[in-house]
Amino acid sequence: MLYLGELSALLTAFLWSGTSIAFSSAAEKIGSLQLNINRMILASVFLFSTIFIMSYNIDLSKSQFINLVISGIIGLVIGDSFLFKSYQLIGARISMLLMALSPGMSTLLAFIFLDERITLFGVIGIFITITGISLVVLERDTNSKYKITSLGIFFGVMGALGQSAGLIFAKLAFNEGHIIGFVATFIRVFSSVIFFLPLMLLLKKYKNPYKVFTKDKSAFGVTLLGTILGPFLGITFSLIAVENTKVGIAATLMSTMPIIMLPMVRYFYKEKLSWQSITGAIIAVAGVALIFLR
Repeated sequence: MLYLGELSALLTAFLWSGTSIAFSSAAEKIGSLQLNINRMILASVFLFSTIFIMSYNIDLSKSQFINLVISGIIGLVIGDSFLFKSYQLIGARISMLLMALSPGMSTLLAFIFLDERITLFGVIGIFITITGISLVVLERDTNSKYKITSLGIFFGVMGALGQSAGLIFAKLAFNEGHIIGFVATFIRVFSSVIFFLPLMLLLKKYKNPYKVFTKDKSAFGVTLLGTILGPFLGITFSLIAVENTKVGIAATLMSTMPIIMLPMVRYFYKEKLSWQSITGAIIAVAGVALIFLR
């Protein structure tokens, strides 16, 4: 299918936008660490059930399996943990701006390790898209309770690097041969659970989810919704994107989440859209169009 990778990346951005709204509500109710583990456990159940019901082929080479496991641990455990910590220290707005570094990092890493080259139009499209995203995210927030700290910025940059490195290892797995998206996602997510959950139990950082959700049933609802949109469908389509287009292109299109979220925050939170955010959105859309026309 023409532009399968690019369209999958854009669909991922839409799914992750919905996820961010659901998870922001869930994090307020149960905390980011509890949310991070619960979402991966729930996603593992959904993914395993899908693979079993659809009888998907799970025959992978040893190196494909290892690369997907490494991709999951780097991207979902290390990268997302840095990102959530960045949210806590400097807020989502600046953290999302730092995540806009991911396409550039992904392009550079893909060039070094995968020998991927992007056309001049593609590079210009990436630059224009990131410029538009930056305009939206950098809009001044006079009500912000967060202060910019070097540690918060470090965590945000490491979050972006973790996401980029995770995509590179996933691409290495796909370069060996086709892998069904749900199967690849299950390996990434479940390996993250196996790595992360025992560690948090050992450190006594993880609470019994049954007790947590019994105390607040609405928290389970938003966690469930966010899990379906994000770790279940979103990550699956992100891997389909990485398999079918350049890593840098996929990362750029997936990073348009702040643009896609504009009408969502207008609808759900009744926030007014400034001319700066609207201009940034138009610029980002122009960059996306250039990427498709490259």
